[in-house]
Amino acid sequence: MARFLVTAGPTREALDPVRYLSNRSSGKMGYAICDALITAGHEVVLVSGPTALESPANADVLQVESAQEMHEACARQWQYCDALFAVAAVSDYRPSAAQSQKIKRVNDALSIELVANLDIVKDLAATKGERLVVGFALESENGEQHARQKLESKNLDFICLNAPQAQGADVSELTVFSRDTKWQVGPCTKATLATELVEVILENSNV
Repeated sequence: MARFLVTAGPTREALDPVRYLSNRSSGKMGYAICDALITAGHEVVLVSGPTALESPANADVLQVESAQEMHEACARQWQYCDALFAVAAVSDYRPSAAQSQKIKRVNDALSIELVANLDIVKDLAATKGERLVVGFALESENGEQHARQKLESKNLDFICLNAPQAQGADVSELTVFSRDTKWQVGPCTKATLATELVEVILENSNV
């Protein structure tokens, strides 16, 4: 039995007390992977951004909101885990400063300075040693090229490529890459997709 760290859902980056930057991730894929890993007999720590989903049974669940909060939670847990599924759709950027009061409409245009968030999966993979790291890539163009680049640049063992239409969908598919192999999983429901993905990863790794 191994202990898996799984990230899921979106992050929210505050603009002011009532607004934030986020994305369309529902968290369904990450939560389904948690269920599949637990069914396979493993322990799971789930670090989840805001979703409308019920927490997976028998997982240790940590709820976070921002990318920084997700990174801090993952960094605390990673030392106790054997593998990582980085499924969350983490915001690449955040406002350089969140306003303490609601931003008022005073002009026809508003400029907001954004700064980059830390790349969570890359940061964790840098210290993985012999542990397993599986990343996810959502691409709207040149998907395989970008996925393979991320596989190498982020020091991942596997990367799972999907498309924008996967966001919030109940049926989806993945193309999974390792350094030298490619698998097609789905299309099928996300519950079945997660089960088949976990089988592919576990059959082709040392976990």
